[in-house]
Amino acid sequence: MENDSKVVTSFKNFLIEIGELSYFTARFFKELFNPPFEFKEFWRQCYNMGNRSLLLVSVTGFIIGLVFTLQSRPTLEEFGAVSWMPSMVSISIIREIGPIITALICAGRIGSGIGAELGSMRVTEQIDAMEVSGTNPYKYLVVTRILATTVMLPILVFFGDAIAIFGSAMVENMKGNVSFLLYFNQVFDSLQFSDVIPTTFKTFFFGFAIGLVGCYKGYNCKKGTAGVGLAANSAVVYTSMLLFIIDFIAVFVTNIFYG
Repeated sequence: MENDSKVVTSFKNFLIEIGELSYFTARFFKELFNPPFEFKEFWRQCYNMGNRSLLLVSVTGFIIGLVFTLQSRPTLEEFGAVSWMPSMVSISIIREIGPIITALICAGRIGSGIGAELGSMRVTEQIDAMEVSGTNPYKYLVVTRILATTVMLPILVFFGDAIAIFGSAMVENMKGNVSFLLYFNQVFDSLQFSDVIPTTFKTFFFGFAIGLVGCYKGYNCKKGTAGVGLAANSAVVYTSMLLFIIDFIAVFVTNIFYG
């Protein structure tokens, strides 16, 4: 009976969490179209998120390109299909590996940062002070950050994909004596709009999920300073799970429309 009650309580808390997150999302869309618009804060968040994540995304993308090519090359050599390396690497990275890895990195880098920042503002009563002073803290703190992650993540994914393909080209240049011009010609010959457009579209949802969950956890932080760490940690966990769900839905829908 005790175990059954714990399961019921956990399920009830899960439903409450879904309901609160849904209300939080609906409030975002309501506040988004109500003036005034915090453009200055929005651009500041875009700069901070993009600039501070660029090096990490670049290094990760470069290593992905190197490792993926080094691991795939021996298998392709066994079947005499090394010439397929540029198309295989580019399609794999652009369709799936690049977006999801970059999104997970940003979930850990940006999502946790948002959760910790807003959580610390909540427990130190800075958000309450903004409400008392007549400022709309939701519009200033939440809307700008969600919009910034939604806009910046596709740019970071695009940059990370380019660096990953460049890393792959370096391996092929050293091991297979393939020129960079020939490699990138084969890359662009193999890519189609059905590879790029659905992937780019889903990265906006990745960015929205990262910003939404991070802001939700931080904005509703409780239990004092201990809750700040909990908010940052749960923001990464929940966002990672949500990213895989969004990715599955995106792949499923893409297969329906593009066969």
